[in-house]
Amino acid sequence: MPASLSLHQARRIALAAQGLHKGRPTGPVTARTVGRTFARLQLVQIDSVNVLVRSHFLPFYSRLGDYDRTILERMSGSHPRRMLEYWAHEASYIRPEHYQDLLLWQKRAWVGASRMDPEVRSAVAAKILATLARSRPMTAAELTARIGHVEERQTDNWGWNWNTVKRVLEHLFEEGVVSAASRTGQFERRYALTAKVLPQMQMLPAGEADPSAALHRLTEAAARAHGIGSIRCFADYFRTPVKATALSVEHLVKQGRLEPVTVSGWGRDVFRHVEAATPRRAAGRALLSPFDSLVFERRRLWELFGFHYRIEIYTPEHKRRFGYYVLPFLLRDKLVARVDLKADRPAGRLLVKSAYAEPDAPADTAVELAAELALMAGWLGLPEIDVAPAGDLAAALRHELRRL
Repeated sequence: MPASLSLHQARRIALAAQGLHKGRPTGPVTARTVGRTFARLQLVQIDSVNVLVRSHFLPFYSRLGDYDRTILERMSGSHPRRMLEYWAHEASYIRPEHYQDLLLWQKRAWVGASRMDPEVRSAVAAKILATLARSRPMTAAELTARIGHVEERQTDNWGWNWNTVKRVLEHLFEEGVVSAASRTGQFERRYALTAKVLPQMQMLPAGEADPSAALHRLTEAAARAHGIGSIRCFADYFRTPVKATALSVEHLVKQGRLEPVTVSGWGRDVFRHVEAATPRRAAGRALLSPFDSLVFERRRLWELFGFHYRIEIYTPEHKRRFGYYVLPFLLRDKLVARVDLKADRPAGRLLVKSAYAEPDAPADTAVELAAELALMAGWLGLPEIDVAPAGDLAAALRHELRRL
């Protein structure tokens, strides 16, 4: 019979798997510490929104506290790379060992190169590859100028109005021929040949790679990162097909890597990774990025934490319920509040545009959230915190911040 778990046990398993079940390190955060956290998470989603801080920086702050963000730049932009950009749960930093597995399972037809004249695409690709073979990493704009490509500016909003060079680059990126060697300060990719970015990796010829074995590895990595979850949870982590992932889950159960369990109130098949820890208590505290891997799968978030969450960035302002860039607030084993945050860098202020408590938020929510915001403001180099009156937690939060 499958083991029977309470909802609180399942929460603690999930939090421990994600490194959110305990307090942050008390000493300096080193590159090794950041590397261990990334190995636990398996991937970190990238997003261009910079209203607070680039989203890939936040998961490490949530788990480690004050750390040097240049560590991530070195991990992703210098040899030997410990982080690599590719498609996974959307655009993500992934572990290099997952790269070839993801090449077999990630296909993004929206890039637009497939709709181009094949002769034009081949000619531009040849120029790009020849240039990158003898040059430093370059952005799409730099490559456009270097190969002398000229075209009329598109205004139909197709492909974000990318020019031909950018569309071909993204096609080559998807195919694994080129990779992102680093990012500019404006968050543009610098492209290089994948052989230059990962010179140590021995890539199998396409015909020799085993898609089933690749999916088994990705599914186990997702299960390890989740600790506990459903087939859909595991498929969502790397955005692999649900039906194929179900076969991998079945395989991993037979191999003894996953075990079926039942969770009170969770009305679907659930599996636990055999190495997942079940701490006796959860003592963490963190503001979570809207793109944090704990909140990836919204149904799982609701079933585990009773927390309904959606990102309202693309919702018209007058229809937003909580705000533009809302971060869930984790306290111990519950998501107890949500705050809409913005960094006003010129004025040196962390803006709390709204603050809402969940219906079952504990009495110390405002106290703990105030302390967490003070730590975040220090990490971001913002000496002031300004709390707007929006939200039922705003007044108490403002009061607690005055006391710090």
